[in-house]
Amino acid sequence: MAHFPTKGERPAWHASVLTLFPEMFPGPLGISLVGQALQAGLWSLTTHQIRDFGLGRHRQVDDTPAGGGAGMVLRADVLGPALDAASDSNAGSPLIYLSPRGRPFDQALARELAGGPGVVLLAGRFEGIDERVIGGRGLIEISIGDYVLSGGELAAMVLIDACVRLLPGVLGAADSLAHESFENGLLEYPQYTRPRDWEGHLIPEVLLSGDHRAIAAWRQAEAKRITAERRPDLRAKKPAG
Repeated sequence: MAHFPTKGERPAWHASVLTLFPEMFPGPLGISLVGQALQAGLWSLTTHQIRDFGLGRHRQVDDTPAGGGAGMVLRADVLGPALDAASDSNAGSPLIYLSPRGRPFDQALARELAGGPGVVLLAGRFEGIDERVIGGRGLIEISIGDYVLSGGELAAMVLIDACVRLLPGVLGAADSLAHESFENGLLEYPQYTRPRDWEGHLIPEVLLSGDHRAIAAWRQAEAKRITAERRPDLRAKKPAG
């Protein structure tokens, strides 16, 4: 069972999400180890309904694109106050807009964000947000992949999950993190467990040898092989040495 540090050991990492659909949260973030950590107070989650900052009787949050075009755009005079309200209670946390055109989200960035006090995440909808908000509030654009979702909520959950699992105590064994994919510029080596023989497929003998040095060498070699075959770009990014 994972050990959850007490609040005195580290201030709780906090995620604030600005969304038109707060009912989507915590969703999958409320189950398994991440959910247990949430219940234990190791991290916390707040949602802000963007429509609460909407204009007029109907709480309008969007309008047609300047210059014409399809779809609707979230208004700057709605998002500005919403971001200000979220920022007031999250001092020091970066303001992040989940966007397909943003910086690619990777393990290094997850570690960087997990090491801070938390994040304020803007989950967009429709055709996006007024560009002036990005510059006016210093938003950092982050993308979770080269594809488009119907909204930023799922991307926000991905980012939060990737960060929270790196917090001390959430996964229990810190050593397990060191051998995961994307650590040290490598994909993870293959894993096996019982039975020894499954439909004629055997566990590699070296893993049953008890020779820890040989096992470590095999795992390192396999990680390098798989990375070279599937993600050679990861090795290209890794500094020499």
